[in-house]
Amino acid sequence: MRFWLAFVLLAPLLLWQGRRARRDTPRLPEAGGADHGRAGAGDTPLRLLLVGESTAVGVGVREHHQGLGGQLARALHRQLGRPVTWRVDGVNGIRAAALATRLADRPAPDVDLVVVSLGVNDTTGLTSPRRYQQALGRLIATLRRKRPHLPVALLAVPPMQHFTALPRPLRDLLGARAGRLDRAQQALAARLSDVHALTYPAVADPSLLAEDGYHPGEAGYAHIADRVAPALAGLLR
Repeated sequence: MRFWLAFVLLAPLLLWQGRRARRDTPRLPEAGGADHGRAGAGDTPLRLLLVGESTAVGVGVREHHQGLGGQLARALHRQLGRPVTWRVDGVNGIRAAALATRLADRPAPDVDLVVVSLGVNDTTGLTSPRRYQQALGRLIATLRRKRPHLPVALLAVPPMQHFTALPRPLRDLLGARAGRLDRAQQALAARLSDVHALTYPAVADPSLLAEDGYHPGEAGYAHIADRVAPALAGLLR
């Protein structure tokens, strides 16, 4: 109720700030190059799938190997001492419900670990926590059609109050909304077996961001990967 009260009272200012942010923020494309790869040599690699929105498809870097998928594979390779193959599947701007529908039309993934990176577009699109949780549940069930106990790690909804490309009070309200979606995500992970909620490493240093001041750059994706890889390695062990 407090969110909606603030939203209504500040609506004219928020709409103006949102339009200005869209106008002034550079629109970066998804990463190019191969959307799959391998880190390390050897037999029986760990098979990693990264699905989600802009952070999954490497917005902020030129090629996928510089983005979160490639960086996670290399960080896991260092943690586990075994080769890691990786691929990414997502769409810049997609929400959880649309991603669940997209993946339902594809073969079930034959992988060992899935990392899900979602929430920003559901935050800005004002998806309710209940609908977001339902969509995530459908997405997880879709990913697990072949392996019911496939480990799934949910990267926390990014703390949008720290997105310095957004003006205040817009980013404070979006940060509060993102926090509600993340709590719904954590509650879902607590209910489902082999589903794990990960924290989102703060990317506060401007040198870690892409030119839009919104998405991570190559150093930012490496920063995130290095900090979540120990938790991923722990659940795999």
